[in-house]
Amino acid sequence: MGAQLRRDLDALTSAAADWSGLRVCVAGIGIAGFAAADALLSVGAEVVVIDSGEGDKQRERATILEILGADVRLGSAESAPDDTDVYVVSPGIPPHAEIITSALARGIPLWGELEVAWRMRPAEGAAPWLCVTGTNGKTTTTLMLDAMLRAAGLESAAAGNVGASLIDAVRRTELQVIATEVSATQMPFVASMQPESAACLNVAPDHVDFFGSMEAYVDNKAAVYRNTRVAAVYNVEDPVTEDMVRESDVIEGCRAIGFTLGIPGLSMLGVVDDILVDRAFIAERQTSAQELCTVRDVPNSSPANVANALAAAALARSFGVTPGAVREGLRSFTPAPHRVAHVTEVGGVLYVDDSKATNTHAAQTSLRAFDPVVWIAGGQAKGQSFDELVAAVAGRLRGVVLLGVDRPVIRAALAAHAPDVPVVEVERADAEAMVEVVAAAASLAQPGDTVLLAPGCASWDMFRDYGHRGDAFADAARALD
Repeated sequence: MGAQLRRDLDALTSAAADWSGLRVCVAGIGIAGFAAADALLSVGAEVVVIDSGEGDKQRERATILEILGADVRLGSAESAPDDTDVYVVSPGIPPHAEIITSALARGIPLWGELEVAWRMRPAEGAAPWLCVTGTNGKTTTTLMLDAMLRAAGLESAAAGNVGASLIDAVRRTELQVIATEVSATQMPFVASMQPESAACLNVAPDHVDFFGSMEAYVDNKAAVYRNTRVAAVYNVEDPVTEDMVRESDVIEGCRAIGFTLGIPGLSMLGVVDDILVDRAFIAERQTSAQELCTVRDVPNSSPANVANALAAAALARSFGVTPGAVREGLRSFTPAPHRVAHVTEVGGVLYVDDSKATNTHAAQTSLRAFDPVVWIAGGQAKGQSFDELVAAVAGRLRGVVLLGVDRPVIRAALAAHAPDVPVVEVERADAEAMVEVVAAAASLAQPGDTVLLAPGCASWDMFRDYGHRGDAFADAARALD
């Protein structure tokens, strides 16, 4: 069917619009795809769901959607039907996948998860979005932001790439604001979104295999600023994020707000004598700064976490949150698991789980917080080089234990930049290997050292996800005692 006979999508700007009879194909029946199909069915769209998998989770979700009226096709690698008005693609599908390129070639409009969520908001009183992206620190910053908003007495939720599905969150009419974590993989095929404020924390190589190039990855990160209304928050220490803001097409009146671990300039938040301060959202910002909290108020007050707190505070302050609520939010904040979590201490050696460090940038940030350190690394390297990371931290390394399919990549970097550091490779390729890994790390460590799981790699070669990997590490470490 020709594109000229497809429905006009411009009027579909809220859940109250006329969605009846809209022919939608949803690719993927994971969390995002299920939420999209459910929401679209609830407003009268005709929904076809395709997924190549046929596992228990897929079948369970398929049964529910079929009861609601969807046509679900599991075990199917087919493309969207020709009469599809709009194709909804899940975040896990790369933009260069054949099912996407074939739809584009046929002129079928594509929406990502965020586009569906934005168009599913209530017609009136929709909760504004405060968006957080970045290579590292997104979840921590988003949860810090949510804690600040709640401390201010607002009905808030953390959603998107963390917590609840964003599509489900926008259907909650009681919410006054949504702290929205945005992954780069969620940004393709998003056009309508207008964040109240948005932040990009940092940019480092990641998901390059997903996007095909570093340039494409950066472009997708930068899209978080598009159409931002109030504040575009950037990292003063990461010029790429400032360039993103400078080049973004924001709504007129939107302000560029920086955050820095140093003394802040005008329109920035920063640190002065271990006090987090605001020189952006006060009337006297030309001559003074507003105290927000102390560094001690930031849980696990490493430089990376202080930076996360400043970014969260910038977004919260852009939404009118008081300095007192920023402070109380940080004091009440509970970090998410597997992010520089202190697991146990055995024989004077500290065991730390940073399984969420799934790229070299995150691993380097973590390694710089400890000295000396026995580093546990490896997994799926996602095309990354480890040379810069190893060169930067070589002086801190007591030893290294490697696991996973791409351990030769890290081994080569260690041989080139830290040839005198002892290295143990664990060849076992299942989740039970972590017991052997931790035992090897314990044998290398001395009292006063830290054994740090900061793999710098994805976990799927051996574990269900990074949480499973972190749990296995924690169990093995506690068993040493």
